[in-house]
Amino acid sequence: MSEIRPTALDGVLEIVPARFGDARGFFSETYNAARLAESGIDLAFVQDNHSLSARRGVLRGLHYQLPPRAQDKLVRVVRGAIFDVAVDIRRGSPTFARWVGVELSAEKWNQLLVPKGFAHGFVTLTENTEVVYKVTDYYSPAHDRSIRYDDPEIAIDWPVAAGDVQLSDKDRAAVPLARADVFSWE
Repeated sequence: MSEIRPTALDGVLEIVPARFGDARGFFSETYNAARLAESGIDLAFVQDNHSLSARRGVLRGLHYQLPPRAQDKLVRVVRGAIFDVAVDIRRGSPTFARWVGVELSAEKWNQLLVPKGFAHGFVTLTENTEVVYKVTDYYSPAHDRSIRYDDPEIAIDWPVAAGDVQLSDKDRAAVPLARADVFSWE
């Protein structure tokens, strides 16, 4: 059974699946819908994504999709390590613009559940890092949004120097939180 750990932001959870090892290696059930539902996590994932970042300092994010195509994400690392971040972008929420960061790695075998209403991003801490994540809705370019990773209103303490960060053109063009389309807190 997985261990489920709350973070400083309500709804963002660190999940550590059990691993069973012997001389051959290990076995781990990394996702079981029924067992997670027993813990109050009842999500229907519809798409898996897999990224490879060849260098340390690759920063992807902060990404999210707007309703009605908003996505919950379950993120894990199968090789290497990342600093994974969730930012509350539910305007009116008591934790609006606050962030939480968790180191995810193949060694730690942990995952991060990022619910709808949170922007998500990560920076690679090692070379050749592979990230796999499940989402609850399909990619929709019309609903896809990005917030600047270095927005001073959010003030994420990334563990990689700004000069070492590598961004995509999309992330370079991202808007600050003050100009972003965000969720409403209910």
